[in-house]
Amino acid sequence: MVLSNSSTTVTQNLTSSTNNSTHPSMGTFLFDKIIFGPIYSRRLGQSLGLNLLPTGLKICTFNCVYCECGWTETNKGEFVSTTDYESALELKLAQMVENGEIADALTFAGNGEPTLHPHFGEIIDITIKLRDKYMSKGQIAVLSNSTTLDRSDVFDALLKVDQAIMKLDAGSEHMFRLINQPNSSITLNKIVQQLKRFNGNLIVQTLLLKGIVGEEIIDNTTTDELQLLGEHLQLIHPHTLMLYSIARGTPLETLSKVEQQELEEAKTFLQKFIPESKIQIY
Repeated sequence: MVLSNSSTTVTQNLTSSTNNSTHPSMGTFLFDKIIFGPIYSRRLGQSLGLNLLPTGLKICTFNCVYCECGWTETNKGEFVSTTDYESALELKLAQMVENGEIADALTFAGNGEPTLHPHFGEIIDITIKLRDKYMSKGQIAVLSNSTTLDRSDVFDALLKVDQAIMKLDAGSEHMFRLINQPNSSITLNKIVQQLKRFNGNLIVQTLLLKGIVGEEIIDNTTTDELQLLGEHLQLIHPHTLMLYSIARGTPLETLSKVEQQELEEAKTFLQKFIPESKIQIY
């Protein structure tokens, strides 16, 4: 689908220790549609994907070394217009009903950070309206990197969805910058403080991994890192923590998956910080 000329252009200045041209992609991909799927998600079941970002370009405030969409090579692009989004979603949901298909979740993901859309609050209201009309049992989920919560429209919209799934991949600022490679104005502490505002009404997702970036070692499974992560989680007290590791291609070649036993050990370690929270492994 062609993006509307009225869509909004966004620009961010990222600082990254990774030179995109020197790290070839390992099976990464971009979504070429506004609505895609439904596809099976290990976390969400049959998930209908919702992409508010350009269909051939990644826009994000992070440049995560493990991102399945590849590197954030530019931060200029046109977001999908609300009109195009509403038309595409209604058409897809009507077709699914006609074909007897269901979606366990309507999931905002796509080519970067969905909450960067300048009309994200309006988009959520449209989605709720169409979900209620066509797919009333579907859960609206947002996969976010937690960097836009200082925008009141974004935060208020996330309070309306069924599953606000917010990223928190590291315990220390140093590991946060190695893994997520954020905009220079974004800090781990700022993210933690924003996540506290949910008062526990959120899901935190943490990807555990090991590897090398440049001459630095990436490992957020060490006791020190998990201790700091646990302390953050204690402040945030999410109702659910999702722990998982690499399952698809990554833009950085020098990464390795954390195996099931280590995920279980991390779960046991972190559970003492958030004893009333559910921890799920994927």
